[in-house]
Amino acid sequence: MAILVTGGAGFIGSNFIQDWFANCNEPVINLDALTYAGNPNNLNTLPAHAAHTFVHGNIADRELVGELLTRHTIRAVIHFAAESHVDRSIHGPEEFIQTNIVGTFRLLESVRAHWNTLEPAAKTAFRFLHVSTDEVYGSLAPTDPAFSETNRYEPNSPYSASKAASDHLVRAYHHTYGLPVLTTNCSNNYGPYHFPEKLIPLVIHNALAGKPLPIYGDGQQIRDWLYVRDHCGAIRRVLDAGQLGQVYNIGGWNEMANIDVVKILCAALDKESPRADGKSYATQITFVKDRAGHDRRYAMDARKIERELGWKPAETFTSGIAKTVRWYLDNAAWVQQVTSGEYRKWIATNYS
Repeated sequence: MAILVTGGAGFIGSNFIQDWFANCNEPVINLDALTYAGNPNNLNTLPAHAAHTFVHGNIADRELVGELLTRHTIRAVIHFAAESHVDRSIHGPEEFIQTNIVGTFRLLESVRAHWNTLEPAAKTAFRFLHVSTDEVYGSLAPTDPAFSETNRYEPNSPYSASKAASDHLVRAYHHTYGLPVLTTNCSNNYGPYHFPEKLIPLVIHNALAGKPLPIYGDGQQIRDWLYVRDHCGAIRRVLDAGQLGQVYNIGGWNEMANIDVVKILCAALDKESPRADGKSYATQITFVKDRAGHDRRYAMDARKIERELGWKPAETFTSGIAKTVRWYLDNAAWVQQVTSGEYRKWIATNYS
């Protein structure tokens, strides 16, 4: 028996696979299309015992997915593969429609066809776990209660709209066909192997390079921050004990404005890797034009997963940020490898 992880060379997927082998020996089949944010080097530190098979391919390739499901006796699919950057979805939404909606549909069709061939016991034990985002719920006012699993969907970007559509497809395949699905909606992740286009890794990278630290608008957009390894532990728990057809919100209980996150990062870098001139990295903060349609606040009510499955995050924001900054300082070669000329072109275009 094995599990199939889609998008396992990306940020959260690769952290999940590392976390998986730190906790068990069950084989992992890792299917990844290796788009700009997918990096097989993210998995170079897997332990020697890891039964990890990497497959370069697309979730929309039904023949390939069907063959993998059958040949490796897959008992669960953990679906991370997605286009996930709001800014990129604003500049080019079509890739998000193709990957997040069409890709998820074709993956579901492949899984449904395979599931229907299983013996009754294997069919009952099978799971399809879909990893989604808090952004499908829209934006909160300052005094609104945090998103719960019963909040209506109000996506505001091409990215969140495409993820909302994929969530609805997964729900429909459970209610229409009986496919044994689980869905998780997480808050903003951070940690090792995060591609440096999202706020935290971008700030660390630009700070150390002596470049401006671009902050959208007034920097008062509020997010709930979740350390990626905490997220991975929550996914394992949902896979093990989640109720079929249910949605579980996963959050870090760390609401914080973007500008405050950046100031905390600057203070950590001032301590761990001081500038040669003795000035604070905070002097590099630069406010830029706000993102189109920028959601003001996300917050996750993660009481359901704690109440029903006994999970809660282990890291505070302080401890998680310390680990994250230390990882980027210790892995400068990884950062240099992923920040290619194409990356620099994208950053210049997005923040111009």
